[in-house]
Amino acid sequence: MGVWGKVTYFYRRQERFWHLLVGLPSYDRYLEHMAKNHPDKIPKTRKEFFIEVQEARYGSNGTKKC
Repeated sequence: MGVWGKVTYFYRRQERFWHLLVGLPSYDRYLEHMAKNHPDKIPKTRKEFFIEVQEARYGSNGTKKC
């Protein structure tokens, strides 16, 4: 594994750690899920994915759901 491969691996591991820490799902895991379970569907963009996650968690007006 070259230097850039190690950097990429480290970044992905850190991204998953921080997303788990704050309770946000990982976009990379979403893409893996879509490729494995729904290959016929077009996955959401990163922006669409995070907007949906934030709305599901906090609601469309920014207040947290109970």
